Amino acid sequence: IMLLTDPEVESSLLISLDEGASYQKYSLAFDILSLLFHPEQEDWILAYSHDQKLYVSVEFGRRWQLVHDNVVPNRFYWSRLGLDKEQGMIHLEISVSDGRSQYITCKLQNCSDGNKSKPFPGFIIPDSLVVQDEYVFIQVPVGGQSVHYVSYKRNAFYPMKLPKYTLPKDLQIISTDDNQVVAAIQDWHQNDSYNLYMSESRGLFFTLMLEDVVSSGGPEGNIMIDLYEVAGIKGVFLSNKVVENQVKTYITYNKGRDWRLLQAPATDLQGNKVYCEQPYCSLHLHLHVSENPYTSGNIVSKDSAPGIIIASGVVGPELTNANVSIFITSDAGNTWREVFQEEYSVFFLNQGGSLVAIRHTPLPIRHIWLSFDEGRNWDKYSFTSSPLYVDGVLGEPGEDTLIMTIFGHFSHRSEWQLVKIDFRSIFQQRCTSDDYLTWQLHNEGEVCIMGMKRIFQKLKANVRCVKARDQYISQMSDSCLCTEADFECDYGFERQIDGTCAPAFWFVHSATSRDCIAGDSFLNTTGYHRALSNNCTEGNLLKYSPRRQKCPSQAPKGLQLFTNEGTLVATLGKNVTFLVFLEEGLGSMTSITVDFGDGTAISYVNISSIDDGVKHIYSKVGIYQVSATANNALGFERIMLYLHVSCQLEQVQLSAPSVVIKNKAVNLTTVLQPSDVGTVTYYWWFDNKTEPVVTLSGAMPFTFSKEGTHTVTVQASVGNTVHQDQKRVSVYDYFRSHVLAFSSNLDELNPGVSEWREDIARVVKNCMVQVSFSAAEISFRFWQLAALHYSDSGHSGTAVIMLVSVVLMGLAAFVIYKFKRKVPGMNTYTAEQPDKEQEVIPSVTSIAVPNPEGDKLTALDHVDVQLDSKSRGV
Repeated sequence: IMLLTDPEVESSLLISLDEGASYQKYSLAFDILSLLFHPEQEDWILAYSHDQKLYVSVEFGRRWQLVHDNVVPNRFYWSRLGLDKEQGMIHLEISVSDGRSQYITCKLQNCSDGNKSKPFPGFIIPDSLVVQDEYVFIQVPVGGQSVHYVSYKRNAFYPMKLPKYTLPKDLQIISTDDNQVVAAIQDWHQNDSYNLYMSESRGLFFTLMLEDVVSSGGPEGNIMIDLYEVAGIKGVFLSNKVVENQVKTYITYNKGRDWRLLQAPATDLQGNKVYCEQPYCSLHLHLHVSENPYTSGNIVSKDSAPGIIIASGVVGPELTNANVSIFITSDAGNTWREVFQEEYSVFFLNQGGSLVAIRHTPLPIRHIWLSFDEGRNWDKYSFTSSPLYVDGVLGEPGEDTLIMTIFGHFSHRSEWQLVKIDFRSIFQQRCTSDDYLTWQLHNEGEVCIMGMKRIFQKLKANVRCVKARDQYISQMSDSCLCTEADFECDYGFERQIDGTCAPAFWFVHSATSRDCIAGDSFLNTTGYHRALSNNCTEGNLLKYSPRRQKCPSQAPKGLQLFTNEGTLVATLGKNVTFLVFLEEGLGSMTSITVDFGDGTAISYVNISSIDDGVKHIYSKVGIYQVSATANNALGFERIMLYLHVSCQLEQVQLSAPSVVIKNKAVNLTTVLQPSDVGTVTYYWWFDNKTEPVVTLSGAMPFTFSKEGTHTVTVQASVGNTVHQDQKRVSVYDYFRSHVLAFSSNLDELNPGVSEWREDIARVVKNCMVQVSFSAAEISFRFWQLAALHYSDSGHSGTAVIMLVSVVLMGLAAFVIYKFKRKVPGMNTYTAEQPDKEQEVIPSVTSIAVPNPEGDKLTALDHVDVQLDSKSRGV
């Protein structure tokens, strides 16, 4: 016995090896969200944690080992012996980047990268992996749509073939019993209903089973389909179908080939006659199965009690939630009886030989009801002296036990109470053959069902004996002659009003199958196929069975090409896997050629040899036209895709002038590192605008219409990588600039990195701004005085210019002296440089600043700036 503690209190397991007499606590390093026990090895357990990690224990929880991280919730499965290579394997769906998943398999105790296998080489749509019996289902993104694929007996994956105009919004796998898939598909026009489809043995070709089945959302966001498979009898299903905006319950005895309404009980619980005429009135049942193992759902049946179905429902024109009663059938749905007019939870006891009912109520109760005649009569028993709020019922494990545990609480503040009920005193002895009678399965009197006559054994009414383990499965079978009722319409055929199968309007009858190879033979359909699990013999078997014919050659058709990632983007220097599928025209004479668009092509004589995909590495970035061509003597088919090959973008730098003139276009350019990365998309933002300008060019002309400081931001996007750079631009009505010269040995004496240049440029800019403002102010005042003086004496304007020049030269000498720097061609040393290291003067474009007292501008041709004495130069 294993008990899981509350993770909010502690993370641990309590394990008992003596049926609960004693427990030992084992601490956990993770919080368990769900457990999955191995179907055969009772000590093997998979545990899923809250942080999407999967752990495994082969010692019944006493020790744990990490299997894999980033596992998709509920998408992990145990391997199955006989289908998988090894028993100790796990099927996993793992999340990868950008909302994509991969399907992998690995050994449970060694799931390293070197031991992983990829049964499907490409990426799959998240939360789409289903591993069930012989089948594996995935969804693959192809051209913006979701394509459903299936693998039968762990072989290659092929697209599932639905009727041509079935465009599924969602697909749910309902059943994979008897080598046949039952799937619920929500078509493009449906919202609250699904259509049921049934496949042949490989799960490839699907035909319609029932339309407009009711669906609803489950408690954990899962989809619940109102389809119930009756336990104990193969081929019997119940389903709720929408008919003219009313929900009605239908039953089938031949796995969906024929459906009919349920016959209402002849009398009610008081014995009054029930007037209910089909199709206006019938019995309708709630078909939700409880996901809680300790409570009973709306409907229940058991393999050990074939023919007995217990369900809640109503009699009337449609299914409702008002005036619900409990109904029971003992002959697999042909006749029904009302047993309770309130909702009860009913449980099987003694392998279905007896029934236990507990009232379904929020109030405390003291009694249970027990029936020994399949619900016709009930005896009332008290199981507790004080009324108990019942939370659930736990049946003891094992087929021979007659013990039931009811747990609940006496008040809303009290702890759980467990009441153990031992029914063994009621049963006097082991059952013998005299305690049984036989009953024959039938459908409204028709005893040949699924090609067989089936007779079951069950206990006589009111016999109180303990059933032996091997007695409940006793049945006798006898084959029937085949009739038209034993055959279903094949793929591409639809049943007509007269019951015959005719080709659908969209179906072009092809004389080949997917696996047909020219020169071999195949079974050509007559439009019918015998239902799987149908065991009829002779009769009309030959009339409806497929006929063997030689495989003719056929032109290729239905060629598909896509990358394993489902995208049209690849990375330079890394493997790209192309997947190729061909629906028709397969054969040894059909060749497949894949042209990668870079001058390289490869051919295969048979498509089956490239089930794992075709790998290729591109050596240059660019856009490549990749094509696949299928060719044989009868024709060819070609399909293309355009693949964008790029390398990782490391950086984008925006080049923009620091100062521009208003209303004059300027060029904004970008520099990429590395320079050749493939197709790049540029997004430009100006100031605080929320909508960018999108271009495919790294150059952008732009006109600033307002003065001031503006922000320009550019983003470069390549594949899944985006980098950004930003610049500030000052806008003026007018300005003039002069170029400052760099000394030739600048890079030799300083680090050649962009950060160093940016820091130096910032210091130079700040000093230049300060000096330019001072120079402009002094120059302007001297100019004013000189102009006034010489205008009075009548001298020419030349004298004014000479005076201003003298003033400027003096100002330059003052600047040089103040900053103790050398001018080009002069060696000047400061007291702070004892090692006599020579400095270098940078060449920086000066920033012109408007004269605050006029519209003239003053610019500096050369500026020395004072830096840290440890710098080797500027």
